[in-house]
Amino acid sequence: MSTPQHPSPQAAPAWQTAPGPSYAPAGPAYTSPIPIVRTHLGHAVTSEWTKIRSVRSTMWTLGVFVLLVVGIGLLAGAVVAANASPSDLEGETALSFGFFGLLLGTMCVMTLGVLTTASEYGTGMIRTTMVACPSRGRVLAAKAVVFFAVAFVVTLVSSGFVALVHVGMLGDARQPNGEEWLKATFGVSLYVALLGLISLAVGSIIRHSAGAITIMIGVLLAPLVIAIFMFSSSLEDLRQALFEYSIPNQLSVFYSTSLSDSGPSGWDPLWIALGATAVVLGAAFALLEKRDV
Repeated sequence: MSTPQHPSPQAAPAWQTAPGPSYAPAGPAYTSPIPIVRTHLGHAVTSEWTKIRSVRSTMWTLGVFVLLVVGIGLLAGAVVAANASPSDLEGETALSFGFFGLLLGTMCVMTLGVLTTASEYGTGMIRTTMVACPSRGRVLAAKAVVFFAVAFVVTLVSSGFVALVHVGMLGDARQPNGEEWLKATFGVSLYVALLGLISLAVGSIIRHSAGAITIMIGVLLAPLVIAIFMFSSSLEDLRQALFEYSIPNQLSVFYSTSLSDSGPSGWDPLWIALGATAVVLGAAFALLEKRDV
């Protein structure tokens, strides 16, 4: 019996083994006319500046801030000038009456700080921002730089204008010296801008506008309100600490009219605000890198 033989392989036709046509471009390689630039923090700052000046919430919050600082400040000065006698103003600096408007206006700066970060999470636009700039830390840094500059300049212009008017309006009050001028304009503007920067960081951490605004208003007012209603003698030390380190009292220090005889004085409130800003902003940066958008 013969063994079956397998068919031997046949060579492939020539048309299957022939090399295909070459599609390499005949001319030089294409070069885009658009220059490729390595992005940096400056680009992110420009983007955030475009955002903050183009949304209506910025105009509304800063508009109300200026209205409160200037309006209430000038109203307080006019009432004092019309009703106070020279003996009532003896030893009182003419700058101190700008405190009332700035205390209320601080809530507007805090609100804008929260909206600068938290509103993008609410609308979902933060995803677009992160696609355009994948470096999350750079995005938050750009927001912080732009917001701090805006808050500082607006506060400086508003408080400086009120201070100038009060000095001219309250001739019977003590004329401020150079350090008092510096604290009531430059110093208090730095302090308010830092409070807004803390609010920006809280907005980034909480990612919810209403919740973050509520927290910041509580930080502004709760310690003072709680201290006022602490009547127990056993809580006297806690009551005094809450009163001394409350934001309203720290603001009053810049106007040389501290609400308490002890506690922060001079430039102490500014250093406290710097330390708090560093801690909260550092936490915002750390969480931003670990959490999903």
